[in-house]
Amino acid sequence: MRLTLLGTGDARQVPVYGCQCRACEAAHTDPRLRRRPCCALIELEGQRWLIDSGLTDLTERFAPRTLSGIFQTHYHADHAQGLLHLRWGQGLVIPVHGPADPEGLADLYKHPGILDFSQPFMPFESRAFAELQVTALPLVHSRPTLGYLLEGGGRRVAYLTDTVGLPEETTAFLQRQSLDLLILDCSMPPQAQAPRNHNDLTLALQIIDNLQPRRGVLTHIGHTLDAWLIEHAAALPGNVLIGRDGMQL
Repeated sequence: MRLTLLGTGDARQVPVYGCQCRACEAAHTDPRLRRRPCCALIELEGQRWLIDSGLTDLTERFAPRTLSGIFQTHYHADHAQGLLHLRWGQGLVIPVHGPADPEGLADLYKHPGILDFSQPFMPFESRAFAELQVTALPLVHSRPTLGYLLEGGGRRVAYLTDTVGLPEETTAFLQRQSLDLLILDCSMPPQAQAPRNHNDLTLALQIIDNLQPRRGVLTHIGHTLDAWLIEHAAALPGNVLIGRDGMQL
């Protein structure tokens, strides 16, 4: 199984429009430091599945019939806005598996086009897609949100964004797994007060310590965390990496 991080940024992305912090200035200078909306690609035995669809150039990145479908974590715009363009294709159907959310995004349910939203995941439901086994995991966010446990090719990967902490039942479920890789929301540097809607670094490292994956990779990163890491990169444990757009795992 190969997982590619297509985008690793939070809703503001990096560089943030109009910001002159060290991280944003560096990203203006070096395109490798830029962060687009949080999105990933899973490839296994000829299958290609997107996790989220916040990139607005999906029709340019993926030729018709090269995507098996989409695992949608939730329907905030920065994770789903690419669907607004993708839906107007012709001659094919793309399944979108995600949480049951009656609001969706904009008019996607009213005008789905080639997108098929008919089979939302229930919490802890597992589905087999040929060699890929996928289990939906409840997360803690401001609207219905799922993470995913992905199993195939002898590997077990958890992809958990957007979330602030984890529900007890999700933690207990993942502690029973032996995770090769944990991709985890970490939007901010350590905060003096408990974060409201996304993990800060303190909370993210606590989750990694609780779940004990072989490797942890941070994603959904904001410019304030990038700026903090310029001074504190050595603060990360050896098994924790900072995700970058284009990183393959």
